[in-house]
Amino acid sequence: MAVKKRGLGAGLDNLIPDYSAERKEKKEEEQQNVSRETLISINDIEPNRAQPRSHFDEDALQELADSIKQYGIIEPLVVQKKGNRFEIIAGERRWRAARIAGMKEVPVVVKEYSENEIFTIALIENIQREDLNPIEEATAYQKLIKELNLKQDEVAEKVAKSRTAITNSMRLLKLEERVQQMLIDEMISEGHGRALLPISDLEEQFALAMRIFDEKLSVRETEKLVKKIVEEKKKGPKEKTPELKDDNIIYRGLEEKLKQSLGAKVEIKKKANNTGKIEIEYYSIEELERIVELMESVK
Repeated sequence: MAVKKRGLGAGLDNLIPDYSAERKEKKEEEQQNVSRETLISINDIEPNRAQPRSHFDEDALQELADSIKQYGIIEPLVVQKKGNRFEIIAGERRWRAARIAGMKEVPVVVKEYSENEIFTIALIENIQREDLNPIEEATAYQKLIKELNLKQDEVAEKVAKSRTAITNSMRLLKLEERVQQMLIDEMISEGHGRALLPISDLEEQFALAMRIFDEKLSVRETEKLVKKIVEEKKKGPKEKTPELKDDNIIYRGLEEKLKQSLGAKVEIKKKANNTGKIEIEYYSIEELERIVELMESVK
């Protein structure tokens, strides 16, 4: 019985659009010889070194392993010959789950692709299955642009997404590294990450991300808060005197120390004769209680 060919999805047919006649003839011959599904020892297969996905959810893998035990692997892996072994081009998640399920052999289709084609195919498969977290996806787009010398609209065409979607995704790489990790760990959403981008101070950006997580702020609430912070910075201090300007560095340094100690926005407003006041902002009763506890603990 003929084995039905399984496609990897939209975008793969135009990975390398301009093949010469000789290359096309060779590729057709290769497809006749190696496109048939076959069984290969699971120990002869190794992961794809260009795999854009770095995080595999253990619970999801166990669920897939349970399904494989019951129904087998419905869609074969796509692999490429590497010496005496085979490297996965598409299907690493199935391969990992098959190992958990204790399978000795797995169905594969052997193909021949360039390094660039392998990476692009792996990226497309993961995107279509929504297997990448936002940072992995953004990093993959960046790698396509740098290593394949593609433009954003060319990447968008390959992965069947809009150019705007590619641009918005890659902007997440401008976030502070700890904020990026919070996205990977699903502590905040991609929408939260985009809302934080206008905050240029990376420490402030991380502190705000932690506040989003602690207070369970929605994306809309985050956008409003960020807008308020940005507008306040544009306005500058509400009260300024010549004396404050002269001692600006000293007072800003004291403000920063208080900000780091209390984890809240602090503003020192200096008046004449070395007098003034300190303003501490809070955004919830829980945050107020936390600040008071911190101040009480100082002896």
